[in-house]
Order: sequence, then C-alpha cells, then structure tokens
Amino acid sequence: MKIEPLARLERHAKRLGEIAGVLGKYGLADLFGGFDYPWLNNRLRSADGQTLSDLTTPARVRLAMTELGTTFIKLGQMLSTRPDLVGAEMAAELAELQSNVPAEPIEVARAIILADLGQPLEELYIEFEEIPLAAASIAQVYAARLQTGERVVVKVRRGGIEAKSTTDLEIVQAMAELLEKHSPTLRPYQPVAIVRQFRRALLREMDFSYEKRNIEEFAERFADEPNVRIPVVYGDLCSHQIITMERLEGLPGTDIEALQASGEDLAEFARRGANMYLEMVFRDGFYHADPHPGNLMLLPGCVVGVIDCGQVGRIDDELRDEVETLLLAIVENDSVHVTEQVLRLGSVPPDFNRERLRTDLDDFMADYVGHPLADINVGNALTSLIEIIRRYHITLPPPLAVLLKTIIVLEGTSRRFSPEVSLAELMEPFCQRMVLRRLSPKRLVRRARRTYRDWERLFNLLPRDLADLLARFRDGTLTVHLDHRHLDPIINRLVLGVLTAAIFLGSSELWSREAKPLLWGVSIFGALGYLLSLYLGWRLLRAIRKSGNIDSKD
Repeated sequence: MKIEPLARLERHAKRLGEIAGVLGKYGLADLFGGFDYPWLNNRLRSADGQTLSDLTTPARVRLAMTELGTTFIKLGQMLSTRPDLVGAEMAAELAELQSNVPAEPIEVARAIILADLGQPLEELYIEFEEIPLAAASIAQVYAARLQTGERVVVKVRRGGIEAKSTTDLEIVQAMAELLEKHSPTLRPYQPVAIVRQFRRALLREMDFSYEKRNIEEFAERFADEPNVRIPVVYGDLCSHQIITMERLEGLPGTDIEALQASGEDLAEFARRGANMYLEMVFRDGFYHADPHPGNLMLLPGCVVGVIDCGQVGRIDDELRDEVETLLLAIVENDSVHVTEQVLRLGSVPPDFNRERLRTDLDDFMADYVGHPLADINVGNALTSLIEIIRRYHITLPPPLAVLLKTIIVLEGTSRRFSPEVSLAELMEPFCQRMVLRRLSPKRLVRRARRTYRDWERLFNLLPRDLADLLARFRDGTLTVHLDHRHLDPIINRLVLGVLTAAIFLGSSELWSREAKPLLWGVSIFGALGYLLSLYLGWRLLRAIRKSGNIDSKD
C-alpha cells in the first residue's frame, strides 16, 4: 500500500524534479567550499550570476526560493516571521525576498477583467495604462481612471497562478508530512501545522475578496482619524481576482531622498505611522502585518497613507491578555513572571530547563531596566527575546510570532523615517491604558465569565471521562504509555558491552585451541578478535567517561 505523501509527490514528479534540481544546485557550494578549485567555484552560480560558494547558507536559501517561484517566495516570507523557528539570521535574509517578476501581456488582464466583471476594459475605465506600475508574482497593478473621473489603481491577479500554486502546495505539504514522520529533530517544530497555516495564508492572499474586506475594515476603524488615510475601494469593480481602489497621491516610503526634500516633518510622520500600528494592535487586535516602508505613503499635510492590505494579523482577547501580561512583567522586571508567561504562550519541549531560562531572562532584562525609554530599541529587545526562546526550542503560536515580527519591522521602519523616534516611548501610553483596561469592570466581568465557562466545561466533562476510565480499567483495555527519555544511549552501551564480552570470550577460545590459520603458532582470528574487543572496550569506556557516569570527580 503506497503512503499518501509519496503518492502526492509521485503525481508531480516533473515539478519535484525541478525543485530537487534547484535545491541541489544551491547546496553544491557547501560540498566544494573547502577546496581551492576556482574553475569549479566560478561555475557554481545563481540565476543572476552570483558565485554561490561566496554566499552564506541563508543567502542561498533565499536565492533558491526566488528561483522556485511564487509559492516558495511566499513560504520564505512567511518563515521570515518565525525567527523562533528558523533563527534571526535566516529570518532577516528571508525578509529580503522579493517577488518582482516580468510583467504579463495586457491581454491577460483584459481577459480576466472581462470574465470577472462582465464588461470589456474600455467600458469600465476611460483610461487604463497598459504598462503596470508594479508586477509581482501574484498580481500586477495598473493605473487607471474611472468613467466618473476618479484616479484609481487596479490590481489584477496573474493568469493561471492558482493552478501552479496548488501543485507546489501539494508538494510542500507532502514533504512536511514525511519530515514530521521521519525526522525527530524537526518534529517538535510541527512542519505539517506550519505548512497548513502557510497554505491557508497563501490561498487567502490570492483571493482578493479578503484584501477588499481588510481595506474596508481598516477604513471603518480609522474613519475618524484625520492623520491616517486608507484608500477607498470600489466594490462594483472588484472580484476574487480584481481590486479597484483609490490612487493615493503622495510620496512612497521607500524614496527617502524625496521624503527629506518634501519639507514635511518626518519625525511627526514616523510617530503618526507608529501610533497607527499600535492602535491596530492594542486597540483593535486587527493589524496590517507588513509595515515595511513600501506600504506607507507620505500624503500632503503629513498624513499617513496605507497600501497593500493583503497581509494582516489578528489576536483574540485571550492572546492579547497573555501578551499584555508578558509586557507588564517585563516592565516590572519580574523574571519569574516573565518565565511563566513564556511557558504559557509557547510549546515547551520535554527536556526543558526552567531555571536556566529564568537566568537568561534575568540577564536579558538587566540590559534594559533603568535605561531611558528613548535609548531602548524595541526591535533589538524583541529579537534578543526570540533568540532566547529559540535556544530552548520553545515554539510560539503563529499569531504571536507574526505580531512580534510586525513590531520588530515597525521599529526599523520608524527609525528609517526618523532616527530620533523611539517606539518604546510611543508604547508607554498604550501600556498605561493597558493597565487601566485590565482593571475595568467590563474586563473583570468578561474574565470571570471565561473562568466560569472553563470550570463548567471541566465539571461537565469530568464525570464522563472518569466513567470511561473506569470502564476501560474494568474491561482490561486500559493502556499506559511510558516515555523513556534518554534510554537509547543506555541500551546501546549495554549491547556494545555484551558484544565486546562475547567477542573477547570467542577470541580466547580460538587462541587457546590454536584454531587455524596460525601465524607463529597464534590463531589469526583469535588475535584479531582480541584487538577488536580491546577497541570496542576502549570506545565503551570513553563513552561512559564522557557521560560522567564514572570518574565524576574529574
């Protein structure tokens, strides 16, 4: 009977061969990195001509994902939000993944607009520039003008992108299932769950109806904020493959020279942008999850314009309570409480050392306690905290990992606009509001109601579970599974000791009976057996000494 993951891989053998070829190509540089063969190293190049042997492993992973296309680019971008899994260096490298690709012909966009909106392009827009403003792996963005005269941008999904991504998603899912089943090292990181989350996020990003709803929700929440501008969406010109929205007239956040020459107060612009994001996180629990400069615009009057709302994050009330408790414990320099919150939020491995984690968190908080808020870099602090969490193989829930990554990127974006802006100072009023909100009667009533529901569920389930346990015990079907940790090395040494003794006794028998063939009257096989038993005995003693089971005083 064929294993289902292998069957899925077999169905896409051609594409799997392409993936294996690219991965092999970008892994070859490691095999020859220690050899001084310039003629070979010069031939190990990426698609854009870079010499692979000179690149770090994270850089080659980024290049490989870029060459593999849309699905793997998006997978890399998702993993860049999980430094707790892949490490800070790999996450920073994957954050540089760009999905800019050659533009598709205008005929593809025409066909999609006609199929989805039911009218030809010329009847819907009086102007429609055929050369796109931007061409990414999922969609292309065109400048246009409505029949009523408004200037808009039209985001059109690439043709055939869904079918291509479906194939890659099946391959990635099958590989994740095989890794989780056969790789004890990767199993704690739950690769199947990560791929399942990625699949859901990618399919949502390719369905523009979700982005349309995100824009409308942000516009509703910031309708009374004069310093924030969310583009207007024209719903009758949208579909799951098309979004038509207002074109914001301003300076893109990536053009620093133009921003500096604008005469606007960039420090105020950075503060307004950061406050907008903090309102999204701490007030709404629904936020724009990609705060890099390219998604922000400086509009006249120092107004913050927000574009590209495809990536969003949500945190429910329960997770927000836990995050707020963690932040307050850090502010109060309570390492015991911080440790407890980290353990509550994350998935902890079985061989976890609680005291060592608390010591590391003590050292972490000592670097920030007593310093002025303006001197604290929130991004660096969170990066250090995530690195500690990763060191102990604690896995964070995906919504929390995305939130931490968003705040880290927000810190860098704010300081890019104005180095004098401190995210820690801007967060201080939110922390004060956080304390007041936690003490509010509404919050206390909601927490009491949640606690009551938990206890009610426990009392409802407990009798049934106890009855089931007793029934299993009475029927003799009750089984107990014991997890013997670190037992494999002990068994291996025991087997090696028995094998060494058996070889030694057998060799003694051959030697004493002068078993042929003989050399100078000594049994050759008996002598070889002695040497082998001495070598195995030496290895056994060495392994025991390393484990500290003997000579512990040393």
